[in-house]
Amino acid sequence: MSELHPVPLSIEGAAVLHQMFRFDWPIWNDLTEAERESALSEARILFEQMETAEDGQSAFFTVYGHKGDLLFVHFRRDFEQLSQAQRSIDRLRLREFLEPSTSYVSIVELGLYESTVKLYRSLKEQGIAPHSEQWMAAVEETLQRQREAMGSRLYPEIPPTKYVCFYPMDRRRGEQNNWYTLSIEERQRQMQEHGGNGRRYAGAVKQIISSSIGFDDWEWGVDLFADEPVVFKRLVYELRFDEASAKYSEFGPFYIGKRFRATELEQALNVG
Repeated sequence: MSELHPVPLSIEGAAVLHQMFRFDWPIWNDLTEAERESALSEARILFEQMETAEDGQSAFFTVYGHKGDLLFVHFRRDFEQLSQAQRSIDRLRLREFLEPSTSYVSIVELGLYESTVKLYRSLKEQGIAPHSEQWMAAVEETLQRQREAMGSRLYPEIPPTKYVCFYPMDRRRGEQNNWYTLSIEERQRQMQEHGGNGRRYAGAVKQIISSSIGFDDWEWGVDLFADEPVVFKRLVYELRFDEASAKYSEFGPFYIGKRFRATELEQALNVG
């Protein structure tokens, strides 16, 4: 095991909420045309506001398969604004026909393995003990410098692509392969390999990683955005062969959605 402090540094940004719903078609179909149009009109206004808000965006998707009908993705500056987004949805008349199937709470995270190992080595060479006053000051200086350099990545816009793939994941903690018992240098090496392979898809896929440690049942949430869904399969499959994934990753359920704009709500629900 390394003598370096084991916990990597990270910086956090936007608060994120994924909401998955089933749509109650029988009750919806019992409404009059005027009642349906009233509910749709109210929702369209809110959805359009949420799509274009300057302090955080929302995006709306129809879901393929049996796990749900609709997926709402919200990125906000903080958790207070995230709560407001959720409450705004709850107050809609349309919400009466939306049955939650699951949800996911997380926060955009950028891991700093390379910077962390470099910093920890320097502090160790200087004889500065972990969590001492000098150590904490050096850590905070590094974090602040990274926050300033990566501000746009911490509070990203939701990419205007046609499709999304969302899934949660853990790092394995089994008896044979336990990610958290590896040295920080070894974890850095594996994450560098993993990131390098993923960057080959940079022109076709936009990836946003969010941390859910302490917020939800898995450790991270992964959003992949692309205009062609088959690229999700190619990327995820290829990355399965990385050591970090093959030996140390567990994956949760996958959700694939097709985006619709607020003005397309009626078509998305196949009504009218």
